[in-house]
Amino acid sequence: MKSIIPSLWFSDNNCEEAIHYYVSVFPNSTVDSIAYYPDESLDEHFANMANKVITAEFTLNNQRFIGLDGGPTFRFNEAISFTIECANQAEIDYYWDKLSHVAEAEQCGWVKDKFGLSWQIIPDNLGELLTTDSKIQAMMTMKKIIIDDLIKA
Repeated sequence: MKSIIPSLWFSDNNCEEAIHYYVSVFPNSTVDSIAYYPDESLDEHFANMANKVITAEFTLNNQRFIGLDGGPTFRFNEAISFTIECANQAEIDYYWDKLSHVAEAEQCGWVKDKFGLSWQIIPDNLGELLTTDSKIQAMMTMKKIIIDDLIKA
């Protein structure tokens, strides 16, 4: 097996917008290819999908992804998320500012972006920071994780 590649179904037909946004957020990222649905006059199965993304390949921080415009049948939910391990508070702040778009979805380092995808933005040493009950309780009250507050708890 070569690798596991996450595949993202964009339900609001905004795959191309999303991948260009993600590529602008993450280092070592590229849009590798985009193919579009053909004109619906060729096949009734493509009704209302002309010029939407049938498949896109892109790389975020050296991790390959596939995306497509699939329509509203399936939507992202919190059952699947991507974790961003950050080296310091500045990285946490950067990704939080770029990806947090739904305030009511924020908790314990979790955010939801403007495309509905969930992300966990955490320090890369979170396990070391959560060594006591008081530190765990402190994290449970946080939206964005603040490393200094965990150290002090």
